[in-house]
Amino acid sequence: MKDSRSGPSDVKGVGAVDKGEFQIEAHPAQEFGPDPLTVRDTDHYTNEYVKGFVEKWDELIDWKKRYASEGSFFIDLLRSYGVKSVLDVATGTGFHSVRLIEEGFDTVSVDGSAEMLAKAFENGLAYGGHILRVVHADWRWLNKDVHGQFDAVVCLGNSFTHLFSEQDRRKALAEFYAVLKHDGILILDQRNYDAILDNGFSGKHTYYYCGEEVTAEPEYIDEGLARFRYRFPDNSQYHLNMFPLRKDYTRRLLQEVGFQRVETYGDFQETFKADEPDFLIHVAEKRYIGAEERSTRYSTAVNVARDYYNSDDADNFYYSIWGGEDIHIGLYERADEDIAIASRRTVERMAAKIGVSSSTRVLDIGSGYGGAARYLAKTFGCRVTCLNLSEVENDRNRRFTAEQGLTDLIEVVDGSFEDLPFDDNEFDVVWSQDAMLHSGDRVRVLQEVVRVLKPKGEFVFTDPMATDDCDKAALKPILDRLHLDSMGSPGFYRAELGRLGLARIEFEDHSEQIATHYGRVLEETERRHSEISGKVSESYLTRMKIGLKNWVEGGRAGNLTWGIFHARA
Repeated sequence: MKDSRSGPSDVKGVGAVDKGEFQIEAHPAQEFGPDPLTVRDTDHYTNEYVKGFVEKWDELIDWKKRYASEGSFFIDLLRSYGVKSVLDVATGTGFHSVRLIEEGFDTVSVDGSAEMLAKAFENGLAYGGHILRVVHADWRWLNKDVHGQFDAVVCLGNSFTHLFSEQDRRKALAEFYAVLKHDGILILDQRNYDAILDNGFSGKHTYYYCGEEVTAEPEYIDEGLARFRYRFPDNSQYHLNMFPLRKDYTRRLLQEVGFQRVETYGDFQETFKADEPDFLIHVAEKRYIGAEERSTRYSTAVNVARDYYNSDDADNFYYSIWGGEDIHIGLYERADEDIAIASRRTVERMAAKIGVSSSTRVLDIGSGYGGAARYLAKTFGCRVTCLNLSEVENDRNRRFTAEQGLTDLIEVVDGSFEDLPFDDNEFDVVWSQDAMLHSGDRVRVLQEVVRVLKPKGEFVFTDPMATDDCDKAALKPILDRLHLDSMGSPGFYRAELGRLGLARIEFEDHSEQIATHYGRVLEETERRHSEISGKVSESYLTRMKIGLKNWVEGGRAGNLTWGIFHARA
C-alpha cells in the first residue's frame, strides 16, 4: 500500500472536473471499469498494484536520490524516542524497511499487496543481502497476522490514503495503536492534500523525489477522490485512486483513536506554511501524558506566541496601550472612544449571553491579564480558572487579582489550551477572547473545550477570523507577522462546534470593529510614542505599527471578521 512521492511537473487548475468533458483512461490490468472516478473502495488498491506497475515502481522512487533527499530525518526521529523495534506497515518495494535494517532497527515488513512484498523481498537481497521478514496483512486486521508489540509503527509513502471509508481508517489506526508498546510512536505521512484541493498541484520534489523520467500528477481531484496518473519513459501509464486526507482531519482521527500527542512536520520541517510542503509527516505518541505534563508541553505555534507575549516589549505595550486589564478587541460606540472602555464593553456583552451565578465554574482560556475573570468574579461571585501561556501576563494577573481581593475566587494556571490540564466535565462555562488564532491546531483546542465542559455547559468566545470567502493570499502579511499558516473563520467554527456536538451555535457579527479597534490602537501608539518608547523598543514599535495597519486594511477590505460566538453543550 504505497504511493509515489511527487511529480516533476506542475499541474495547473486541478479540481473537480466535468466527467462529460474529461477523458478518463486507465491501464486495463488495473480493473478500474468503465468509470474510474466511481472507484472509491479501500479493497481496490490490490488491483491497482499490478505486476507491471510494481516492476516500474522503483523508477518512481529512485532509491539513491530519495536516500539523499530524506537524509536521516526518520532515523534520528526514531532514535530520539529510544526505538529499537519497528513495524513498517507500508513496505511497498522495501525502501524504508531496508534503510531501517541497515541502521540497526529490528524491522518487520508488512504490506497488503502481495506483488509489493515480493518486490520488497527481492530488493532486500539486492541492496545489501538483507532477508526481509515480510508479512502479508490487511491493516484492518493487522493484529491477526502480526504478533508481538513494537516501539514504533511507520506508515509512509502516502499509503494511508488508500483507505476510503472513515470506518476503515479508524479500524486501521486502532490496529496500529494496539500493536504498539505502551510508550510507542506512530509515524504516518501523507500528501499535502489541503494545498492541492485549495490551490492546485505543484510538485516541487525537493524532499520526496521521483525518478527524473517519470511524472506523477493528479488527473482528477475532489473532496472524496485524488486520482493520480503515473507516466513512464516507455509511454506506459498507471493510476492510483486515493482519498485526499486533510491535515486537521488526520490529526483529529489520531487523537480520537487514543494517541496522546501529535506533532506534524512539513517536508521534514517543524515550522511551515500550510501550502508550502508537498508532504506532511505526523508523529503520534501513545504514551499517556498526565495533566501536569500536558500543561508544560507546547506545540510550535503556541511556543511562538508564548515567547512573544513573555517579552518585555509585548508586555509593556499591551498593558500600556491595548487596554490595560482587557487586551482584546473592543465594542466601540464611537470611533474615538477609549480603548479600555470599549474592551470592557466586550466583556459585559459576552457575560450577558451566559448563565452565571455564584455556583458557576468558569474556565478562561488565553486569559491574558485576567480582566474578564475579575469582572465575572466581582459581578457574580463565581469561581474562575485562568489558563494562559505567558508567565509574564500570569504574574500581572495574580498581582491584580490579589490587589482586588479576589484570590479566593480566581486561580491562575500556566498552560496551553491545546492540552487543558483539567478533568472531563469540570466547567460550566468556557470563555475565551481573541486567543485561539494563536493555535496551530484549533480543532484540538475545540476538542479540549468540549471535553472539559459539563453537560449543558456553555462556550462563549471571540476570535479574529478570516471571512469565509477570503482569498488566503490577502492575509499573508498578517499571517507572516503572527507566524501562522491560517486563521479560523465563522464557517470553520460553526462546522467544528456542530461536529463536536454543541448546539444552538450563535454568532453575533461585529466585523466593523476590526478596523475600528486596530485603528484606535494605532492612533494611541502614534500619539503616545514618546511616552512608551522608554519601555518599548523602537524596532518593536515599528513592527507593531506595520502590523496594526495590516489589520486595519484587512478589516476595511472585508477579509477579516470578528464577533461573539455562543454555543451550548
